[in-house]
Amino acid sequence: MIMNYVVAVLFAIAVTYTVLRHMHIFQLGSYKAAAQFKWLRGNLKECLTQALALLFVLCILIFPLPKLAAQIAAIFIFLVGTLANLPRKGAKKPLVYTPRVVRMLVTLCVLTLAAVAVAAATVSLTSFGLSVYAVFYVTTPLLPMLANLINAPIESYIRHWFVKDAKRVLRSCPNLEIIGITGSYGKTSVKYYLTELLSGKFHTLMTPESYNTPMGIAKTLRGELRGTHEVFVCEMGARYVGDIQELCDFVQPRHGIITAVGEQHLETFRSCEAILHEKLALARTVTDGCLFVNGDCEKLRENLPANAVTYGLNPNNNCYAYNIAVTVRGTVFSTSLNNKVMENLQTPLIGAHNVCNLVGAIAMAVALGVTEADIRARLKRLAPPPHRLALTHAGSTTVIDDAYNSNPAGVKAALDTLALFEGCKILVTPGMVELGNAQYDANFRLGQQAAAVCDYVIAVGEKQAPPILAGLAAAAYPDAQTFAAPDFKSAITKAYSIPCGGEKIILLENDLPDNY
Repeated sequence: MIMNYVVAVLFAIAVTYTVLRHMHIFQLGSYKAAAQFKWLRGNLKECLTQALALLFVLCILIFPLPKLAAQIAAIFIFLVGTLANLPRKGAKKPLVYTPRVVRMLVTLCVLTLAAVAVAAATVSLTSFGLSVYAVFYVTTPLLPMLANLINAPIESYIRHWFVKDAKRVLRSCPNLEIIGITGSYGKTSVKYYLTELLSGKFHTLMTPESYNTPMGIAKTLRGELRGTHEVFVCEMGARYVGDIQELCDFVQPRHGIITAVGEQHLETFRSCEAILHEKLALARTVTDGCLFVNGDCEKLRENLPANAVTYGLNPNNNCYAYNIAVTVRGTVFSTSLNNKVMENLQTPLIGAHNVCNLVGAIAMAVALGVTEADIRARLKRLAPPPHRLALTHAGSTTVIDDAYNSNPAGVKAALDTLALFEGCKILVTPGMVELGNAQYDANFRLGQQAAAVCDYVIAVGEKQAPPILAGLAAAAYPDAQTFAAPDFKSAITKAYSIPCGGEKIILLENDLPDNY
């Protein structure tokens, strides 16, 4: 009898830790079953304990085992399962116990208790109860998806209620100017810059961090929008077809900025044409306000909406920057906005790509009535959004933190920025992800581009490093200056330990979440 209790307790503990491990991955994958299955296929070693439990079930079914031997085997399996799934130290983004996660865990508790009840009813008679435990444990990697499926109706209702309530909040501010910002990249930077430029004239609210989904935007509106706000700057993100149109229907922006169309999220969109159509949903919504589109982006220029005003670095745009001088201390540039000239604008931001983003933000601010004097003053105190080419200095070491995300255009911009510095240049990167079939080639090109700029390259991750290293080798980059690291932490440690004998500049380009 005591052994039965021991098995039941260890089963419950093993299921708890294993479910939490896979719930963490499910959350990092935005609760998408496709992302979870992809992770499971690429991380089969995470399911070795489940394979052991399945083998145990087959043994019970084929070869009758003495009850004591079966109990000892079950105890061993559940102990191993517990130890293998203990919380990982140093998780970049730990599991967040959101209300949605709590609801899923409650559902799984009910399922687990049902399994224990079934097993308990039979375990005292035969080893069949032990096989019930084992079969249930085999399914644990799939349980978060099952709970999500079971809870789908209530989650849909809750989501609908939150969005409906956020719309009510929006209706309570009928004079609010709403600006939607979307694009494959650059949208968060433009959001931060525009909000700063507008804040001198208007009481402005923006979606914080990377809150660019319906629930994130609803949370912002319900928690922070007040009747005194005059402008709402709303970042709009998309990973699937229909996402931007859903957000446009939700917040109904009067003005819009489309920053770029590129190879971001090709894995889910399948083609750049699908991404283009998705981003242009914002243009189709903005009919009586200001619409600014990055004219330097070839795909956007080729499919320019009739009501769009172009911006960028090319003088063929309606709004463009010129006389750009970029140094490690900042950037000086001039702009022509529909022939209105502003000369010698200064900002501490570095990188020509930031000037492109700034032109879009300045163009919108001017269209909404912000004065040149205000723009000049606020440009001088702009700071980059977190982890987007943010500079930190410690003695003779400078860190360029571009770790938030990465795409082909962003990689080139970051390496161009690194090239501005004098000293020993070190790149730390796991490369780019979510590019589908284009991913290997993109990371191969990253290696080739890095070879032309960097003194040392540290490629991160067993799966991510090979194409980067292949690109370096194709560019005849010295092996002695190339390193591979298993994770970002050890890569940074290695970067700091490289003897340079002078100024050291470390570029952190992308930092993948724990599901990669």
